[in-house]
Amino acid sequence: MEDDVSEEDRLFDEAVDLLIRIQSDPENPVALDVARRWLSRGPAQEKAWSEALEIHGMTGKILTDRRRADRKAAFSVSRRVLMVGSFLGAAGLVAAASSGPRLILQARADAMTATGEIRRLELPDGSFATLGPNSAIALTVTAQRREIELLQGMAFFEVAPDETRPFRVTSAGVTATALGTAFDVSSDADCLTIAVDHGLVGVDLPSDNAIAPARLAQGEWLTFAEGDQSVSIGKKDRSQIASWRHGMVVVERETVAAVVARIARWKKGEVVITSPSFGRRLVSGVYDLRDPVLALEAVVQPHGGRVRSVTPYLTVISPF
Repeated sequence: MEDDVSEEDRLFDEAVDLLIRIQSDPENPVALDVARRWLSRGPAQEKAWSEALEIHGMTGKILTDRRRADRKAAFSVSRRVLMVGSFLGAAGLVAAASSGPRLILQARADAMTATGEIRRLELPDGSFATLGPNSAIALTVTAQRREIELLQGMAFFEVAPDETRPFRVTSAGVTATALGTAFDVSSDADCLTIAVDHGLVGVDLPSDNAIAPARLAQGEWLTFAEGDQSVSIGKKDRSQIASWRHGMVVVERETVAAVVARIARWKKGEVVITSPSFGRRLVSGVYDLRDPVLALEAVVQPHGGRVRSVTPYLTVISPF
């Protein structure tokens, strides 16, 4: 009977169901999104997921017929029907939600990159933009203005001087303005970072932010967190700016979520952090992008986190 099944066992079985769905069709984005939404419900789901990975996912073994029979007996037919129906309903919604933004991004972007791809583009005004992986920009370059919108990801800009047309890059309500300079803009997990290689860059924050506009010089950086509208400013060696172009990520007191999102652009599939509070912890370090999984492990291990590859298309990071 259903009443005889503990909450812990029920969550474990749900976790195993999700693993089976993912392993049966590892390229299906619906299954990945359903798992991510289920994991975000709370610590109990995270614990059940970790246990399921240890017993099932990490060994790569499919549940035995006896285990399937035991699970089937533990749930009533009516509950199973409801459960399957809810998954199907969620799958339909997630499919629409996951395909829509990608199509919108493609329609808006003038240039895009794929996972692990870095591309250097010459812009109509003679400037250059180097796009990081899974990144997209939209251009408005006319005789009167030069405006770039970072729609997703990261980009390093080498700006051709033109005093009559300031070069502006916008993202997440933040505007970076330069004349002749080079600077990096990176949007990761609701954190926008601007770092100056050389020259001067003015930074205007959203109008409802009480912090005055900033002016960044060589080696200086600014990070704006969309969630709490907080701003961090610092300075680092020029060689560390946009180091992702050379296969390295150098960070100083950035959130785990932001660094993971940046590294994940070099890895196929989706990387999910099961705990929002864990994602808000701060890290500093240098991470090698040639092996994204090892880089992710280096980010989370100082905080006791673990990186688990469920399939080639889903990597789960949890605080235990």
